[in-house]
Amino acid sequence: MHFLPDCVREVPSDIVYQDEQVTAFRDINPQAPVHVLIVPNRHIATVAEITAEDEPLLGHMLRVATKVAEQEGVHTPDRGYRLVLNYGKEGGLLIYHVHLHVLGGRRMGWPPG
Repeated sequence: MHFLPDCVREVPSDIVYQDEQVTAFRDINPQAPVHVLIVPNRHIATVAEITAEDEPLLGHMLRVATKVAEQEGVHTPDRGYRLVLNYGKEGGLLIYHVHLHVLGGRRMGWPPG
């Protein structure tokens, strides 16, 4: 069993992917048919706290996002998905633990609501 970040342990989670660096689980308030959060297993509160040493971790999160999108059936030229990192109150940040949203399964509008 890998380390689970506090934000995953606090609420029952449907984990879809996990390794030594990250845990991915379904959002409890999905904004799309596919809505998975990818969180580092090590706590980083916000993107403002990311350092040069964290760059490999962020790259890994993007690679995991692709794996999750493939697993969820949205990583195809005809489908597609959106990746989102929020920062600050106006950016929609609610949980102070860096997390990457993988959203798909419906057409995404632009600009976002």
